[in-house]
This record gives sequence, structure tokens and C-alpha cells, in this order.
Amino acid sequence: MTDKNIHETAIVAPEAKLGSDVKIGPYCVIGENVSLGDRVEIKSHVVVEGHTEIGEDTVIYPFASIGHAPQDLKYKGEDTKLVIGKRNRIREHVTMNPGTGEDKGETVIGDDCLFMMGAHVAHDCIVGNQVILANNATLAGHVHIGNYVILGGLSAVHQFVRIGDYAFIGGMSGVEHDVIPYGLVKGDRAYLAGLNYVGLERRGFDKDQITLLLKAFRELFKGNGTLAERIAAVAQENANDDFVMTMVNFIQSRENRALCLPR
Repeated sequence: MTDKNIHETAIVAPEAKLGSDVKIGPYCVIGENVSLGDRVEIKSHVVVEGHTEIGEDTVIYPFASIGHAPQDLKYKGEDTKLVIGKRNRIREHVTMNPGTGEDKGETVIGDDCLFMMGAHVAHDCIVGNQVILANNATLAGHVHIGNYVILGGLSAVHQFVRIGDYAFIGGMSGVEHDVIPYGLVKGDRAYLAGLNYVGLERRGFDKDQITLLLKAFRELFKGNGTLAERIAAVAQENANDDFVMTMVNFIQSRENRALCLPR
């Protein structure tokens, strides 16, 4: 790395690990335990602190705060981590916190995600690949987000909630319960409004697969019998379909949180 890639007003700790062709703009602060992968670009007025790893080709925009101590009163200064994957776009005023000793001690962001202005990822969250958080979408602590999930603007996810792959969270929604894979939820107290048809089509799901998922969805949430009986019936009928079984396994693996259900 050459000095011309670091603006003269930036403060970069000598101990920080910088990959090749890293660019650090004006008035940025990079802490001593930070690791920046190849071709990471930090635009300007960005602070990256704590034990933070940022993967190659990630771009961080002005006034983002990355890796500062968790907003959790139980946090006592223990060494925890924030791990951010490759090719992420982290826009203005985004905040991301490391994990706590109450969980596994790290917050993990996947690859190819977009975090729009003002989005927040709290301590101990796990975020998959190709996830989008629109403006001011917020994740409380210990939230798990699958792959290809989209959260609309001003939405908020309660602590410990899980959101499955390909789900869509409507804008201004308050998500208190687990959201099934492929689900579409909306509302100030979010309810399950159906399947994310548009998102599935955009991700290359063919009509037959979407029809099969819709049939399984109706049997799970609108069929006869108890939920356990409906789950068993859908699992038996679709044992060879990986996409339906992803939804079934997600429901079966729930622990303390209820499911987000249709009205």
C-alpha cells in the first residue's frame, strides 16, 4: 500500500492491518485492532474501531460508525469481534456493533450486502449474503437474518428474532416474531401477509416452484388440524423438495420465539 491512498487527515493506527490498494479518505479514524481487506475503500469521516475485520472490495461511506462498543449495559469491555464480509456497501450514518460475552462474542455480516443510510446492526447479529437493509432499518441484538432478505425502510426487528432466506419485510414494520423463509410480512406489528412472489421471481425461482411453495404455505397456515400436524403432513408430502423443506425445517427449529402468523 502507498501513502497516496491514505489522506493526510486520516488517523490510522500503526498496528492496523491493511490489505493491498486500500483507500482511506479524509478525517477517517482506523483503530489498532482493525483489519481491512484488499481494495477496501473508506470514503471520509468514518470511524472503524474494535476488533473489526472488513472483507475485500467493501466500501464504507461518510459518517458510518463501525465496531464501537455494543449498546448493551451488560457489556463490560470484553474483547469481542465484528466480522464484515466481501463486497458490501455500507452507506452514510450506518452503525454496526461487535458481539458480547452474552452470546458467541461476534457480530457477522455476509457478502454482497447493502446497508442504506442510517441502518443499524446491533451486537451478536448474524446477517447472511446479499441482504439489503433500506434506510433506517434496524436490527436489535442477537437477530439472525438469512440470505437474500430485504428489510424496508424504517423497519425494526426485535432481539433474538430469526428471519429466513428470501423473506421481505415491508417498510415501517415492527417484527416481533420469527419470519419464515420466502415470507412477506408487513404492519406496525408485523403479520405474515403471504409469500415474497416478486423476490422469488427476481431470484430465478420458476413458476412451478413458486406454486409448490404457495401450496405448502397454505397447508401450513390455513389447513386443518394443529400446527404440528400440518407441519408433519407438509414434510411428508414434500420430503424431496429442498425449498419447501427449508421452510419446514425453519419452523421446526424454532425455540423460544413464536412465528409471525397471518391475520
